[in-house]
Amino acid sequence: MELKTKIHAEDGKQEIFIIREFDLPVELLFKAYTEAELFEQWMGTKVTKFENKQHGSYRFETLNPQGEIMFSANGTIHDIVQNEKIIRTFQMENTPFPPQIEFLEFEKLTDTTSKITIQTIYKSVDFRDQHLKMPFAQGINIAHNRLQEMFKETKR
Repeated sequence: MELKTKIHAEDGKQEIFIIREFDLPVELLFKAYTEAELFEQWMGTKVTKFENKQHGSYRFETLNPQGEIMFSANGTIHDIVQNEKIIRTFQMENTPFPPQIEFLEFEKLTDTTSKITIQTIYKSVDFRDQHLKMPFAQGINIAHNRLQEMFKETKR
């Protein structure tokens, strides 16, 4: 099955691009990335801090069935423009990976469709390549599919 969220990674570069089109207005797509309750639903993670404003920060964690933390990440919001962009750092805690910088661009395609393009820049090509070996492409596809389905009925 073809993955709807595309990952583009050029050899020898420290960046990747994550691109996905949604059957959602850009306002709903942006809301899904900036409202904690919505973010938790489609990402399947617990938000412990979510200050989506300039100089704000965020933190989330994923728990196993026993309630132990399996994954946690945090970052700082550097810039945010309603329905247009978010610039932030992203750091996976308790891993050898250094922080990354992410440029999220939200684009209105029509009144009912939108697109997100996420450019992630890594400290080195090696760190980027290590990240690409992880099953994150399937994970972001599953999460984005949940995001699309979440609004299917309501179009909040």
